[in-house]
Formats: sequence, C-alpha cells, structure tokens
Amino acid sequence: MQTILVAGAGKSSIYLIEYLLENASRNKWHIIVADGDADAIARKIGKHSRAEAAVIDINKKAEREPLVKRADIVLSLMPPHLHILLAKDCLKYNKNLITSSYISDEMKEMDAEVKAAGLMFMCEMGLDPGIDHMTASKIINSIRKVAGLILSFKSYCGGLIAPESDTNPWHYKFSWNPRNIINAGMDGAHYLQNGKNIEVPYAKMFENNKKIKIPGLNALAYYPNRDSLKYLELYDVPEIKTFMRATLRYPAFCRGWNALMKLGLINDTDQIDTTGLTYTAWVQQKIGYRGKTGLEKHVAEMLGLPEGDPTIGLLVWLGIFTDESLPGGVKSSSDILLELLLRQWKMNPADKDMVVMEHEIEYEHKGRMITLSSSMVLKGDGGDHTAMAKTVGLPMGILASLVLGGKLKPPVGVVLPVMQSVYRPVLRELEHFGIIFKDEVR
Repeated sequence: MQTILVAGAGKSSIYLIEYLLENASRNKWHIIVADGDADAIARKIGKHSRAEAAVIDINKKAEREPLVKRADIVLSLMPPHLHILLAKDCLKYNKNLITSSYISDEMKEMDAEVKAAGLMFMCEMGLDPGIDHMTASKIINSIRKVAGLILSFKSYCGGLIAPESDTNPWHYKFSWNPRNIINAGMDGAHYLQNGKNIEVPYAKMFENNKKIKIPGLNALAYYPNRDSLKYLELYDVPEIKTFMRATLRYPAFCRGWNALMKLGLINDTDQIDTTGLTYTAWVQQKIGYRGKTGLEKHVAEMLGLPEGDPTIGLLVWLGIFTDESLPGGVKSSSDILLELLLRQWKMNPADKDMVVMEHEIEYEHKGRMITLSSSMVLKGDGGDHTAMAKTVGLPMGILASLVLGGKLKPPVGVVLPVMQSVYRPVLRELEHFGIIFKDEVR
C-alpha cells in the first residue's frame, strides 16, 4: 500500500482529496489529510475507509515529521511560506514533493541537494502557476516543430464570478484565499514589451488597465502579474520581443481597487485603533479629511473623478462611507478592508465561480505573421466545488497518480511542469474533467 500525505484541507483542496479518494481503492492508496482544522478535514474525507485525519500544527516538527516519514509522496496546499518546512522533511526522509505555489528562493536553494537525492520537488503545479506553464509549453513546442519564430507571448488568467452568480457592481466574489486578493500586485510587476523592459510599481498597477475579449464573455481588464521575466529562460524563447503574464478582472474591479489604493485603504503596515471608530471615520482619518459633510464629493475630487462617477458608486456599495462601527482590536487598514470584503464579496452556497485563462502568441512562419489564441473558460459546480479548487488541486493529484503508478519518471530537482513527460499526460487527464483549451488561429 502506498501512502499519500496531503498537507492542507482549505478552499483549494476538495477536488484534490476527492480525486485521490476516488482512486484509492483501485490503486491501494492510503490518504492522510493533515490540517489544523479538524472540521475542515472531516468535511473533505467523511468516513472513507482509506482516509486518515491528522490534526496537527504544521509548525511543530514532532507532529509533522512522522507523517512525512510515513508517506510515499507529499502534496502541499499549505500557505506558501510553510512549504519549506515540508520540503526539508521530504529531503530528510527521501520523499517526492508537489506544491501549487510559486517557487520560493528558499526552495530554489535546495535544488542541488534535491538532485543529489534523486528527488522531485515539483512546484507551481496548480492553475496559475501550473496549468499556464503546461499549456504554454505545449504551444511553444508545437510552434517550434514548424520552425516558427515566436515574437510575442501574453498569458492571462483570472479567478472570477460566473455571469449567472454576478450580483454586485464589482463583478467579483471570493473563490480562493481572500488575503491573496488583498496582497495582489503589491510587489509591482516586470515584463517585456516590444523589446523594452517595463516595470510597473504597485501605485500604477490598476491605472488605465487595458481590455481583452475572451470568446463568450464580456470584455475583461488585465494587469501585469509579478515578474514575468523570470520565466523567459524557462520557456526558452530567446527571440521574443514581448513577454507578459497578467491577471484578469472585470474593468469595474480595477477602477475600484485603484481608488481604494489611492485612498490608502490597502495599507498593511499602518496601525489603526478601531475603538469607537466607524468606517466613515476610518476613511476620514486615512485621507486627512476634517469636514462634517460631503465626504463622497471630497473623495471624488481627491481621485480626480466627476461627481456621480461609477467608481464612487463602487466605494459606496462596499460600505466605507457608513457609520457602522469597525471590528474591534488594533488592525491595519488592509485588515479592516479584508473583513469588510469578506462580508460583501462572500459567495452564496448556490454561487458559481469561473476560471478564465488565455494565451496569445504571435509568431512568424515562412514570412507570415500568425496569431494563435488558446483559451479555457471553466465554471464551478457551486458550493465548495469551485472551478478554482478544481484547477488548483487536480494537476497535483494527477501528477502524484502518474508518479506512484510508475507511468511517469519523476524529473529530478526543484522543477516546474514544463517538460513534455509531465504536461502531456497531465493535460490529457485534465480534459476528462472539462479543463479544455480551444485554439483559434488568425
């Protein structure tokens, strides 16, 4: 019997755990699900005969290490900064590791040791990063086969609300880690455009966002995602002139978020004494406004917007101009905003989310410029069964299955899923779950 350790039973874990349990009897797997929340584990595994609940503090070595030692492979859906704890355990006990998060500098530094041990530490094996790497690599390699010269690569991805569940003016609800939404873009972005390195600071991230049309959807907006240039070598496109990875949102979201940022309401370093403070008083304090009336008008003037601009309507809808008391305790502005958004952007049980991804590649073939668009739109099934959870968790589960079943020789080192031996079988299996890309050439 082979043992699989799944670390993390949060929002993104349900499809991964269900996939493993559905295949456990046939493959003689034993599935250990570890988390600090016993109820979260119980909701995922029920009373399955091949599942084991492990309620642990992941930070405690004595609770964590014995589970890693028992496992044949470790799958981590823990917060990104905790992957390194499991990685060190996996190296110590000679176990393969799969995570869905961006590769960290600490993880990179382990590469030589991981290679020497003959292990696979597969990072960025989720949606974005993950499915984006695999599908992009597949497209790039197919273009190379026809001797195409790739000049531009743009990749867009967003976790959104499905149109039938879109009931607020921001056109957004939380389908994954809310804290990640608050922190999105804070490190700025770096990409290549027409041969020039472009750097975008956080203060400019949500200004004048360009639009993109995905088949079957209303126009979306996008903003550049982190440091795109670190993937240039990985994708091996030395001739390229434009290279950008971007996040998709609806235009209203970008306008509203830009306003919140300019008002200083996404600050995670300030300290606010919320005792007796209302949302209106918080906003007044942040912008230094001492007037008794006309706060909305003053904010519009600060933002350079005409009175009655829809952006002010977005802020009004959030509730930042109300006399409702703030949550108690000392918090940062980001914490205050997050608690407000958790209420306003909460998904109802019947709501469905939607994941959208598109690659747009321009290449030259026999003197002719060709544009290839490859897009995927996937809606969730409602409740905890979100499209986000499906696209983050299933690639990890499929890779683990292939490795344990001896159908895939694990690539050695701290790696990303850009090799054909990985992306071909994983993408093929994902199609059975409706994760399918449609190509258009023009």
